[in-house]
Amino acid sequence: MNVGKWVRKEILQQQAYAADVIDCRIKLDANENPFPLPPSLQDAFLACMRDLRLNRYPDAGAPRIRKRFAERYGVGDDMLMAGNGSDELIQILCAALARRGACLLIPVPTFAMYRISGLNYGYRITEVPLDADFDLDAKAMESAISEKMPALTFLSYPNNPTGNCFSAERMESILNRSVGIVVVDEAYFNFSGRTFLPLLERYENLVILRTLSKVGFAAMRIGFLIGHPGLVRELDKVRLPYNLNALSQLAAGFFLDHEPALLEQVDGIIHERKHLLERLKNLAGVQPCRTDANFIFFSCTLEADDVCKKILSQGILVKPFNCPQGGRSYIRVTVGTREENEAFIEALGSVIAK
Repeated sequence: MNVGKWVRKEILQQQAYAADVIDCRIKLDANENPFPLPPSLQDAFLACMRDLRLNRYPDAGAPRIRKRFAERYGVGDDMLMAGNGSDELIQILCAALARRGACLLIPVPTFAMYRISGLNYGYRITEVPLDADFDLDAKAMESAISEKMPALTFLSYPNNPTGNCFSAERMESILNRSVGIVVVDEAYFNFSGRTFLPLLERYENLVILRTLSKVGFAAMRIGFLIGHPGLVRELDKVRLPYNLNALSQLAAGFFLDHEPALLEQVDGIIHERKHLLERLKNLAGVQPCRTDANFIFFSCTLEADDVCKKILSQGILVKPFNCPQGGRSYIRVTVGTREENEAFIEALGSVIAK
């Protein structure tokens, strides 16, 4: 069947995003929190679920959750939108700002959904390689802004997959030069402690994304968009009315009710990150990058695809990347539990030694 007569060429030219379910004993490929809810919190969450009314629609727009998280972030609730994960909020931004011939600017490598959503809505995608240190190439980004006048620029902070926070000075330069919206995706904020939230008053074109996926609620798909009230009001016209289901809204409130206990897990991941980084540095031929996230990006003397396949044969799943910087291939590994990290190091060491 010739579907090309119905489907836009931008869609036909893409491959569907692959999030395959791969059988493994240790999963370190998706930047998830490796720790389940503590048993006491599991019981508390189950108790909350008893009050859910599955026969009723969830609160449209999640107003109670919006209000609580706006207070938590120190902004007005008219500056915040709740979404079905950051992915939906990225899609909403692309949908609302799409115009014929509009450009979307991204540094690369970065989170794949920026490009995918942009293509889905007909944007011309401009990619600017990061510099040799995986920081923003200031001159190249400024040149792209001047030439392409992007409607949307996405900056992952810390950047996925490289793990580092870009130079704040270079990011501010982009905000100053951009006539379009600049989105700072702070999905890994809890592991870096760095944020552009205080700059919202200074830059009307700044939008910030946050998520609960990296701190233990990935299954619930809870994300937040923060921006100026006038922009959020227009973006809200694109949002589907019941976009955040009742269980996710309950989970978001539960997170705030138990935030100190849940952030203890974040502290544990940061501690394990330091340990894993040192272990990688001690492996011959392995060059890990500095990281402000819950994962580590590293290269080694062998091809990343081959290394990942051989590690998977030992039941451990990590993710390979090909980067323009230096023509090298890299691997991204999520920080797991101590036992998971040690198993990964042992597997990686055995592959490199052969």
